[in-house]
Amino acid sequence: MTNRSRGFGFVEMSDGGEAAIGALNESEIDGRKLVVNESRPKESR
Repeated sequence: MTNRSRGFGFVEMSDGGEAAIGALNESEIDGRKLVVNESRPKESR
């Protein structure tokens, strides 16, 4: 284990979500690549 945070979070937006995804997806912060996408419900098992 690296004891390093996985660094994920959730954000709710009333509008502008698609623009935010387009602007931030695959950008880098402190050398780590961001993966930004719309949440999807888990598929039933």
